[in-house]
Amino acid sequence: MTETPETDEIRGTAQGTAPVPLSVLDLVTVGAGRTATQALRTSVEIARLAEARGFHRYWVAEHHSMPGVASSSPAVILAHLAAHTDRIRLGSGGVMLPNHAPLVIAEQFGTLEAMAPGRIDLGLGRAPGTDGATAAALRRTQRLGEGADDFPEQLAELVRFLDDDFPDGHPYARIHAVPGPVQATSPGGVQSPHRPPVWLLGSSGFSARLAGVLGLPFAFAHHFSAQNTIPALDLYRESFRPSAVLDAPYALIGVAAIAADEEREARRQVLAAALSMVRLRTGRPGLVPTPEEAEAYEFSPMEREFVGSWNANVIHGTADEVRAGLDDLQKRTGADELMITGNAHSGDVRLRSCELIADAYGLTGNRAAQA
Repeated sequence: MTETPETDEIRGTAQGTAPVPLSVLDLVTVGAGRTATQALRTSVEIARLAEARGFHRYWVAEHHSMPGVASSSPAVILAHLAAHTDRIRLGSGGVMLPNHAPLVIAEQFGTLEAMAPGRIDLGLGRAPGTDGATAAALRRTQRLGEGADDFPEQLAELVRFLDDDFPDGHPYARIHAVPGPVQATSPGGVQSPHRPPVWLLGSSGFSARLAGVLGLPFAFAHHFSAQNTIPALDLYRESFRPSAVLDAPYALIGVAAIAADEEREARRQVLAAALSMVRLRTGRPGLVPTPEEAEAYEFSPMEREFVGSWNANVIHGTADEVRAGLDDLQKRTGADELMITGNAHSGDVRLRSCELIADAYGLTGNRAAQA
């Protein structure tokens, strides 16, 4: 099958000595004593660094009702990042489709595509990205199971809006997502040849199988569901059917990784992030604590067990140690792309981690672009 323009917008090219393309997943984490404004400024700095050094894409994840995560509105953040970058791909990792009307997502990402032509990815998930009560507030219904169960139908509707190709007689045949293809068919209309590639995201087998059957690219959340990574990727590859989008499977995995100048400092940062997860999992979400607070915290035996399990899947240490961990993970999973997320209290730590990983792989990119 001949590669299409969309395929080129999906597959990346490995840079430096990296085994596969490297990308960044941003949760816009907010540390104790810091503001969302500072966190968003850090996101701009990291996106510019990632672009300058040759990372392939930069995604933002949708989360709600979490004080330490300021990424509740990916489309808004992506518009901001688009204004401060020139080449790096930008996208959602992901937008939680059941939380939104498909037409609204098509309009938002059509607008982003108009702002940054040929640079926008639309990653979609079926989880709420929050707790049940918040999901009910988002969706204005208590029937939360419906959204997940109807995901394939919602996805099909969204793609129809993106392509503006509802069949005659369909209730939505005269409804158009704007900006979008309808502008090219209007008198005097000219429309961009691009439309955001759709990715499916998942942490289990459901989206893996669906992405394979539909011939779509797949992103797996290894950073919080490591035990399911290889089974899900195997299922995706086994289920894959060539499509107009892809002629072969393409899967990236999200990887939690923090590099620091000293191994001890990396451990301190990872412990702080783990304490934040302990609080989230026990119904006490808050800002990301400082390493000093985490070191002084008295973990219960159950909490300590959770921290050990959680941190076992966070690649951390010096730049060389992180590079070795990423290389090993890529070999074990066969992932086509690694998307690195580094949660830490300080934005400076996140920025330095990205820089050290780039150095470890000899990613030179175009450093002048960051100036």
